[in-house]
Amino acid sequence: MSGSPVAPRVEDTKGAGRLALGAGLGIVAALMTLVLPSLFLWLALYAPGGFFSLGTTLVQTLSILILAGAILFLLCLFTYRLAFGALRKVDARFTAASVLCLIGSLGFLLLVIAAALLLGSTSALVQCMHGQPSHALSCLRSSQPLGAYTALAGFWLGWLGGVGIVIGLSSAGHRFARASLYGGAAFYALLLLVLVGPFLSLVYPVPGGEYLLLVAPALALLAPAFVLAGSRTPPATVRRA
Repeated sequence: MSGSPVAPRVEDTKGAGRLALGAGLGIVAALMTLVLPSLFLWLALYAPGGFFSLGTTLVQTLSILILAGAILFLLCLFTYRLAFGALRKVDARFTAASVLCLIGSLGFLLLVIAAALLLGSTSALVQCMHGQPSHALSCLRSSQPLGAYTALAGFWLGWLGGVGIVIGLSSAGHRFARASLYGGAAFYALLLLVLVGPFLSLVYPVPGGEYLLLVAPALALLAPAFVLAGSRTPPATVRRA
């Protein structure tokens, strides 16, 4: 009978383990890509002085953190895709999530390349960060066009990968009957919505768009934390596809 509990298969155990690993990578990636850079930028804007000022040293540090975080996010998305790929063998509902995560992996690979390119243009980054947020992307396009367009393509492909994570976690929450996985999917969905505001503020003036960056780090930590809580132990039973 559809939806009735049955004993988990090997693929279910593999899928849960890979979800837990992906969540752990996601927590570390969020710390390096969003939490620490947001904290450093906040201090540079509202309590400037020494290291915490919009100069070459701070921008180089931020670039290195974002590059390392992008690599970790790439590994996180790859691990999530492996989890959904294993679960797809016993439940066809994970097919869309697996395909979107593959697209997202390409996006984060482009973001890694973009971060590496921009790391070599520190002086241009410093100049662009001192301007208006809505002029930042056009400033980067003029100083480092390859890095800017690569980052632009990587962001949207990575965003699609995030949609895949939301779909996959929702399906995993149903299959494993765990509310924490639904919670992880919900926080990832909110994060995707929140990230659109600051991104658009790089192109068009969005009132208060930059303040959404204060919410993004919390969501980026809560989402994988909920996934980790819901997947760190193998399921005792699962629901039929």
